[in-house]
Amino acid sequence: MTTEERLVDIEIRLARQDDMVDALNQMVYQQQKKIDDLEALCSALARRIKEMRDAAIERGAADERPPHY
Repeated sequence: MTTEERLVDIEIRLARQDDMVDALNQMVYQQQKKIDDLEALCSALARRIKEMRDAAIERGAADERPPHY
């Protein structure tokens, strides 16, 4: 294998690695975006559950019969 062939081989490998790094970087970006979306959804659901629980507690106290019944 000549020096020129070796350089061409190295350049080809480097180009493939650059493409692979770019593809992996894009995948990591998309995954992080999805994680952020899911965390926001989870927080919104937790807030909604807390609101519903608080409303149920308030409603339950208002709907109770007084002790003299």
